[in-house]
Amino acid sequence: MIPTRSRFNPASVAPYAALLILLAIGALTSDHFRQVRNLLNITRQVSYTGIIALGMTFVIIAGGIDLSVGSAVAFIGGVIIMSLNRFFETHPGQETLCFFLALGVGLALGLASGVVSGFLITKFNMAAFIATLGFMGIFRSLALYTGNGGEFRVAGGISVFRKFGTGMVLDVPIPSWIFFILAALFGVVLNWTKFGRYVCAVGSNEKVAAYAAVRVGRVRTLTYVILGGTVALSAFLLAGRMNSINSTNAGSLYELDSIAAVAIGGTSMAGGVGSMAGTVAGALILGMINNMLNMWGVSAYLQGTVKGLIIVLAVLIQRPEFQDMVKSGVMRGVDGARGEK
Repeated sequence: MIPTRSRFNPASVAPYAALLILLAIGALTSDHFRQVRNLLNITRQVSYTGIIALGMTFVIIAGGIDLSVGSAVAFIGGVIIMSLNRFFETHPGQETLCFFLALGVGLALGLASGVVSGFLITKFNMAAFIATLGFMGIFRSLALYTGNGGEFRVAGGISVFRKFGTGMVLDVPIPSWIFFILAALFGVVLNWTKFGRYVCAVGSNEKVAAYAAVRVGRVRTLTYVILGGTVALSAFLLAGRMNSINSTNAGSLYELDSIAAVAIGGTSMAGGVGSMAGTVAGALILGMINNMLNMWGVSAYLQGTVKGLIIVLAVLIQRPEFQDMVKSGVMRGVDGARGEK
């Protein structure tokens, strides 16, 4: 039987509760944290990995994973900047045209990378972990080669790209708007369309989905295509923000942050269950934790430790064995309390 939408998971309320608790802790411990400017800055900071996490949500719900997204950001971002500079050389004074042409090149490359990844995984039964691990090395190597191990920089005289990357609409950063709007659109797709139902079905039980006439390979490939598009969009926004892309460290650990946001948001790493709202909450939780650790003077080198522990905890909570252990502990406590009475 194909589910009509993502199944409700009782543990799915945990991300929103954690988000509220972090907001309260941050507001009580720092005057700077509760300033509107700081909160908006958090949304901007998480938007780059958050946009990727939205695409990653589709992939993980369908039973896959992608470790190449960080390296892909560096390579695609570099190609976007090179394309922008080239278009500006051939069409001087037409910044808006060059802007959209470069965006088109980036999106085409991102979507194509998703097609290739999905094809290898579905047609040749290649493990997603291995396939995307290989692409992680390929994309980073291509970025280093094309950038000569240095930076891709936007040519002088091109201002529209920078203005877009650092711009505000109604005092909210443009990347934040794109992140939240995309989350809403993807939420509709996941919960209220046939494709969303098929994604959940494939992740829940691939064989049953195939018996129900779901084209499993096509559905799974489309999730990687969507992820490739979000990676390209994130690379475009990041390049606009920085006006450059560093081939060495651009996108570093983006795969960790995006997977962490998905896991913290309640999406099952085993597939079949998840939500876009949960992923948004997960991304904001990570952003708030980073922000608070910085304000408390905690070393930046320890932030990876915190993220790793959060991922382990989020996945542990999803395990039936852990849930059974907690339930049995609660029941023993209740029985003991009754016995004392």
